[in-house]
Amino acid sequence: MTQQQKILITGGTGLIGSALIKALRDRYAITVTTRQPQQAERRFGAGVLCVRELPSLEDYLAVINLQGESIAGKRWSAQQKHRLQQSRWNITSALAEAIQNCETPPKVLISGSAIGYYGAQDATEMTENTQVNYPDDFAQQLCAEWEHRARAAASERTRVCIVRTGVVLAKEGSALQKMLPPYLLGLGGPLGSGEQYFSWIHLEDMVRALTFLLEQESCEGVYNATAPEPVTQEVFSRSIAKTLRKSHFMRVPAWVLKLALGEMAQVLLTGQRVVPARLQDAGFTFNYPTADAALRDCLLPPSSD
Repeated sequence: MTQQQKILITGGTGLIGSALIKALRDRYAITVTTRQPQQAERRFGAGVLCVRELPSLEDYLAVINLQGESIAGKRWSAQQKHRLQQSRWNITSALAEAIQNCETPPKVLISGSAIGYYGAQDATEMTENTQVNYPDDFAQQLCAEWEHRARAAASERTRVCIVRTGVVLAKEGSALQKMLPPYLLGLGGPLGSGEQYFSWIHLEDMVRALTFLLEQESCEGVYNATAPEPVTQEVFSRSIAKTLRKSHFMRVPAWVLKLALGEMAQVLLTGQRVVPARLQDAGFTFNYPTADAALRDCLLPPSSD
């Protein structure tokens, strides 16, 4: 029996990481770094090695770096900003250094980032080639430094793919579930003006995109992990209401979001219109290219036919 190739996943207990492990575990030997290895072992089963510290990366095929505290978990106090930075930057630097020190390094590092990299762009379409620099935009600078540290792993023997992820939609445990309560009460509506763009991706396509970048040896550089048809907040909100067959007449004023969320509200009130140009150019196709299709899959029970 051929020995399985080894893959290290950081952030493997999160929404994306957990789904990715489920998709890859039959084909690869998965190692996951986690602060609670025993709990992770119970979750993933005996076939996944769960460790607290980074292992030696010698002879690993790949590293997939998804680690980082949730950007929407708490208000952006100075302390929380520091936590958001360190939870992303430190592990990425450690991985890059470990890869560079290997005699037989991993063939690829796939490292997370986010579409917050693009800053506030109104309705301007963003591709991977769009150049931005907003020194006063926290999310943009957070992502820019995160990506810079990942690029330090690149060499002739190790390709680096940086994945700028949009809002991930899933049946359970995603940002979508946090949006639903007002709609279920018949009080759904867009955030702010509703004109800002909302760039999203279905969890299934997110996992497929990561697997694609893992296995396509010609892929390197930056990739937007967003569906090819971003929509405005107004359109997305109406699609939720239509899918759930609920009314859609309320609107959450910008001042309410700013009061509740502080600086983080700007992420929701500005948005980005991001398209996955390089993924599509590389031959990747989406199972859920439209918001209507993604929301039907996430919110409705499976069809009986």
